[in-house]
Amino acid sequence: MAALDEYLTFGREVLAQAGRIAAADFRRVGAIADKSAGGGFDPVTDADQRVEAAIRDRIAARYPSHGIDGEELDDKPGTSAWRWVVDPIDGTRAYVAGLPTWGCLLGLLHHGEPVLGWMHQPVVGETFSGDGSEAWLSRNVAATSDLGADRDPPRATIRTRANTVLADAVLAATHPAMFSGQAWRRFQSLAARVRMTRFGGECYNYCLLAHGLIDLVIEDDLRAHDILPLVPIVRGAGGVISDLAGETPRGGMVVAAANARLHAEAMRAMRG
Repeated sequence: MAALDEYLTFGREVLAQAGRIAAADFRRVGAIADKSAGGGFDPVTDADQRVEAAIRDRIAARYPSHGIDGEELDDKPGTSAWRWVVDPIDGTRAYVAGLPTWGCLLGLLHHGEPVLGWMHQPVVGETFSGDGSEAWLSRNVAATSDLGADRDPPRATIRTRANTVLADAVLAATHPAMFSGQAWRRFQSLAARVRMTRFGGECYNYCLLAHGLIDLVIEDDLRAHDILPLVPIVRGAGGVISDLAGETPRGGMVVAAANARLHAEAMRAMRG
């Protein structure tokens, strides 16, 4: 679709602005609310809400017929086949702890399927993007950058590790606490078969998989806005990402792998 090039540029512009808002409060976080209603700590900051509001305002002004689903604010119905998914600060726990592994996530769905995705980390100065067929890393798009429509940052194509097998794989997940019961047993069964397992990383794990540095990301208890923006990045770089049924992940448990063989091996290991 010819419109995708326009949307790719627009998404980078929107996240550059959003990143400036998020970066301004980073390591100066004020009041933190807890959305968990008595469960595990689920923080939300003022920056989360201001970032999402800024993204929504830009989308509504440019594409008023498009729907918008976000983490912090009410969903906006649309009248077209296009729908945006917004996670203003994915990894808020890392954000409030001063760790630069959070990111601003934006995804675009067409008839419910993820076709474009972006992850912008303004402190590190990186933007990952993908369209399901290709994926890119743009560097030095930092909080102080002045990114406009007439300045498209240099992009490098990124690819997953196409030949990695399970015994040589690097496995990542954000935290053991996201797993419980059978999900944790599945994860442990897989972890026993890989070369190395790392915890932490949030949304960055999926982007580093696309960049050929991590081979497997297994996570649980996700919501749609946590994962749909990352699907076109992983797939565009040559990876495979699904739920346990092999379908496009829309929350719950997610299995992301650097290649189809590795994905199949991981699924067998967890089911076993």
